[in-house]
Amino acid sequence: MHTTTRSGVYGTPPAELAEAPGGATQFSPLIPGAAKLEEQPEGSFSDLLVLAPPGTVERRYTIALALRALAPGGALTILAPKDKGGSRIAKELKTFGCTVSETSRRHYRICTCERPSLLTGVDEALAEGGPRFDDGLGLWTWPGVFSWNRLDPGSVLLEQNLPPLKGRGADFGCGIGVLARTILASSTVEHLAMLDIDRRALEMAARNIVDPRAETRWADIRSGSGLTGLNFVVMNPPFHDGGAEDQSLGQSFIRRAAESLRPGGVLWLVANRHLPYEGVLKPMFRRVTLKVEAGGYKIYEAMK
Repeated sequence: MHTTTRSGVYGTPPAELAEAPGGATQFSPLIPGAAKLEEQPEGSFSDLLVLAPPGTVERRYTIALALRALAPGGALTILAPKDKGGSRIAKELKTFGCTVSETSRRHYRICTCERPSLLTGVDEALAEGGPRFDDGLGLWTWPGVFSWNRLDPGSVLLEQNLPPLKGRGADFGCGIGVLARTILASSTVEHLAMLDIDRRALEMAARNIVDPRAETRWADIRSGSGLTGLNFVVMNPPFHDGGAEDQSLGQSFIRRAAESLRPGGVLWLVANRHLPYEGVLKPMFRRVTLKVEAGGYKIYEAMK
C-alpha cells in the first residue's frame, strides 16, 4: 500500500462536487505556472483529483498520467460533465484495470477508484496522447491543443493576408506556431513574443519555430500580456471557454493588444464573422479597417 501523502489536482473541478485538498499540486496545462503531470515520478502521489478534458485521446492520456503518478492503492477522483466525456470515464478507467465507483450530480459523472497494483494500457494511452509530428501540417502538435490536427481556417486566411511586419511584436494565442511562421518570414521583424495559455501548445511552438527572434511565454492574456511599446500584435483570439461561446475572451484580447501597442502600432485580427468586435476596437484604436471578409471570417487592421 502507498506511504506517500502528496495530493494533486488537474484543472478546476467544481468545489461543490469534489474539493481539492489544501496544498494540492496543480497540474493543468491551461493554468500558467502549474507543474507537469508528465514529469512526476511513478507512484509519488497518494491522491489525485482530475477534471477530465473533453477530447477522448486527451482524456485517456490524462487518466494514464494520473494513474501512473499514483502509488498502488492511491485514490483517484475524476469527473466531467456527462456530455463532455463524463459518461465514458468509468469504462475508460476499467480498460486500465481499475475497479470503479460512479455517481451522478449536477449533470456531472464522478468516478472514484484506487490505483490497481497492475495497470494495463497506460503506455499505449501515453503514446497516443503525447506530442507527435504531423506530416500533413508539417508541424509538431499535441492532442488537446487548439486545432491540433488541422489548420484552423481563420489562421490560414490571416496568413494569406498578413503584410510583411516590422519591429517588435507579439502573437497572442500563438498555438503551435502557425501564424508565427508567416510573421517571422519577414526579415524586418526584430522580435516576436509568442503567448499562449496552453503549456503544451508552447512546447510544440518552441519545436516548430527555431528562430532566435522568437520567444514563448506561458500566460493568460486576460490578466495582462506584460508587454508594452510593440509595433504589432497578430491574433486569432479564442471565443470558447470550456466549450461554451464566450465573446468576452476576444474582447479581452483586443484590450490587451491596445495596452501592448505603441502609438502608431498595428493590430491584425481574424475573427468569425458573427462576433461583434467592432464595438471594442473602435474606441481603442485610431483607425479600424475591415481588410477581408471571406469564408465566414473577417480580418481587421487596427492602428493605435
